Order: sequence, then C-alpha cells, then structure tokens
Amino acid sequence: MKLEKTLYTAHATATGGREGTAKTDDGVLDLRLSTPKGLGGAGGDGTNPEQLFAAGYAACFIGAMKAVGGKTGIKVPADVSIASSVGIGPIPNGFGIEVELNISLPGLDSETAEKLVAAAHQVCPYSNATRGNVEVTLNIK
Repeated sequence: MKLEKTLYTAHATATGGREGTAKTDDGVLDLRLSTPKGLGGAGGDGTNPEQLFAAGYAACFIGAMKAVGGKTGIKVPADVSIASSVGIGPIPNGFGIEVELNISLPGLDSETAEKLVAAAHQVCPYSNATRGNVEVTLNIK
C-alpha cells in the first residue's frame, strides 16, 4: 500500500551479510552482525536481523498503543513492555519469519488491554507490513 505522505525515512547500510556490519547514515546505530548457531553460524557477539526486527516491532507496537490510547482515552501504563520473539525457518520457497509479542500492561483490566492491543495491531506499521504474510501472535500478560 502506497503511503499518503512520507513522514520520516530511515537510512542504513549493511555490508557482509550476516557476518558483516550494519550502520545508519547518522552513525547512531553501528553494529557488528553474527550468524546465530541455529542458522549454522558460529554465534558470536554480533546481533542479527531477527533480533533487530524483534526490537523494532516491540518498540513500534508500544508507540502504536500510545497513539491509540491518546485517541481513545486509554491510559497506557508508564511501565508497559513487550517481550518479543522472532523465529526464522524454512517455507516452501525459501525462509520466513514468525513473531510473538508478549505484552505487559500493568494495571489495565483485561477487557481494556485487549481493546487497546487489537486497535494498536490495526495501526502499527510493523503489523501492517506483516499482515497476511507473517504469523503474528499477540499475548497479553
């Protein structure tokens, strides 16, 4: 789906693939990459694309909950957190990912939390990017 208007564009460059580096144009992010043992690599002290995706999705989803909360009057707890997992594995024509978001909304009753999470899942850019292509499981803890 084409954007109505681009509000922000991130720029990053990766070199060397899973055994290389990733850097943003502003220098804020400058990471060493390592292939996890589960994917046949040595592991190592670098991060990997799945970890980056997990962190990005969790942070973005919290932002979506705050945006929805602001519009609906639901106060998102200051100590909201998401423990996210991104799995990778084979699919018929290559590899795919799956996502699990374990969402902690301390102090919110379950009905309000479910309403907030469902609405956030409709507006979150990561949710919209993955919808229909990636299995996403949302758990409210």
